[in-house]
Amino acid sequence: MLRLPAVSGHFYPADSVELRNAVRSYTQHADASPPKQVKACLVPHAGYMYSGHVAGAAFARISFPQRVLILGVRHFPRGEPAAILSSGAWRTPLGDAPIDESLAAELLRACPLLREDGVAHATEHSLEVQLPFLQVLATNFSFAPIALGTLRYEDLVAIGEDIGHVLAASANPVLLLASSDLNHYEDDATTRKKDHKAIDRLLELDPRGLYDVCHSENISMCGLGPAVAMLTALKSLGSTHPELVRYATSADVSGDTSAVVGYAGLLFP
Repeated sequence: MLRLPAVSGHFYPADSVELRNAVRSYTQHADASPPKQVKACLVPHAGYMYSGHVAGAAFARISFPQRVLILGVRHFPRGEPAAILSSGAWRTPLGDAPIDESLAAELLRACPLLREDGVAHATEHSLEVQLPFLQVLATNFSFAPIALGTLRYEDLVAIGEDIGHVLAASANPVLLLASSDLNHYEDDATTRKKDHKAIDRLLELDPRGLYDVCHSENISMCGLGPAVAMLTALKSLGSTHPELVRYATSADVSGDTSAVVGYAGLLFP
């Protein structure tokens, strides 16, 4: 299956030269610390003009392996709640990014909640917007795409545990890339306060705490599912000393503080 771009020209430039230059600008202007190997990262997925500098700051710090597992969101109520594509490629203006068929097959065997499903992925942007960064920064990479809809906490933990077991047993390193924006459409001060409550749980590697605080504090973190699954998987991978690389809200770009979205880039060595 060739999955065609759904948000090219909307969330990111449709012109290949402009897109490559945009990715380079977001990563070259980041912290000058040398790239390092990490087990996982969490990055936003809004339009590049709003969140590209946050995602780029995190990506610039990563020494990329050749295999990537992307946990995205199923924003729209179509398709399976835990959807994977296990063959083919995804096209962007920079070319075709191949699916890692062996990794996807391993995940399907290990995780009974995953279902092969192209519908959930067809118009979903949270995974797509990561690919141009990988195409510019990673060498000969392949990836496995998983989109998670609204799931019970127990289901997210089960998926995370299964992912953790697969990645821990892999002979070659796999980057676990989770995608999420943070609080949505409240004023800037409220959003920053709420976001840092969620970020604190992420930095403590606390999936239950993250899930609970987002529900108790009404934090509209759209990628809560991917984040909980990622944190659960990291228990099998021995992650320590997570790092918040950059935080921002859309107000930093738009100047409108009345209704903003929060963005964070975190690394999990």
